[in-house]
Amino acid sequence: MSNYANVDTQATLDLGEDLLSRLPEPTGFKILAIKPIIEEKTAGGIIKPSDHLRREEQGAVVCLILKLGDMAYKDEARFPTGPWVKPGQFALIGAYRGDRFFLDGREFILLNDDMISGVVSDPTGINRVW
Repeated sequence: MSNYANVDTQATLDLGEDLLSRLPEPTGFKILAIKPIIEEKTAGGIIKPSDHLRREEQGAVVCLILKLGDMAYKDEARFPTGPWVKPGQFALIGAYRGDRFFLDGREFILLNDDMISGVVSDPTGINRVW
């Protein structure tokens, strides 16, 4: 098991108006999320090797929910209690899930509405087991 990643929450949240305005609108039951920025150093100040850092970023299991598609969580039979997640919340997802793309060097994901495994208040320290 590796050391758990530290998510740079503020950097993840600071997207800027220009970037936000160029993001696609999720369609149907899709959810648009952004992958977190992983801190380059461990809690003890050790710089992580680039291959380890890349693996942590690509396999991250937490994302920040940005937008819901117009049909996300509308199926009352499948979601009788309503949406599992809302924009602005951090969600737990399976590693390597969804349709991924990059914009201005940031990784985004389009997920199906049923791919959300949980909601977390603070993503720091959450990572999958290697």
